Amino acid sequence: MSPSRRTLHGPARVPLAHQERIESHHHLEHQLVCPSRGVLEVATPLGVWAVPPHRAVWIPAGVVHAHLAYGPTELRALSFAPADNPLRLDRPTVLAVTPLLREVVACLTEDTELTGDARQRRNLERVALDQLRRVEPLGVCLPSPADARLRDIARILQDDPADGRTLTELGAAVGAAPRTLSRLFRAETGMSFPQWRTQLRLHHALTLLASGGSVTSVAVACGYSGPSAFIQSFRQAFGTTPGSYAGAIPPR
Repeated sequence: MSPSRRTLHGPARVPLAHQERIESHHHLEHQLVCPSRGVLEVATPLGVWAVPPHRAVWIPAGVVHAHLAYGPTELRALSFAPADNPLRLDRPTVLAVTPLLREVVACLTEDTELTGDARQRRNLERVALDQLRRVEPLGVCLPSPADARLRDIARILQDDPADGRTLTELGAAVGAAPRTLSRLFRAETGMSFPQWRTQLRLHHALTLLASGGSVTSVAVACGYSGPSAFIQSFRQAFGTTPGSYAGAIPPR
């Protein structure tokens, strides 16, 4: 079955339960998705993006994607015409969100009286586009490799992110030399194998924290040597500690 096309009708606010999925689809418009709570996973054939509340994801027009919610999640989305692409992005990209952009998205997706006024809505959407020119694209994608051996390794580590085997040991499991695998990881994902594994662990950590896991249990589940190593890695990637992030998640 081919992915469906969904027509967007202005700003949207969609509550999602834990593990609720929106199946593969695409839009004729660009979409800016800002979860106000929970973690929203955006999956495409190219990779997977985990989007926490203090981030947004730009989904270009025509890109096939699916969503999966971790924890009670609220999806807030704005749509823009194909000509409106201030960062000239051609693939989903996670973005840092300015306070003003966050407030504009909240206003457009909460105030039904405002969104019914086309002129005021357009003015706020222009502010959003102006803010998008100022935001920083973040390299938090988990790329999906195409080579069958890399896909096998990806499945092993996605099933158990705490698996600490080296690339040599994983290569023995999939029948490939570590030098070959290292070259393929770089060529297909743009990352070294250690960088890709770190990205996988952080992605998994976001989903576990949104599902109610403690900092210590998440550190263990994601293969960190201890909570301090996990906290340092998480802070470097997301600008906050896992404890602060988890404390801002509404209870399930």
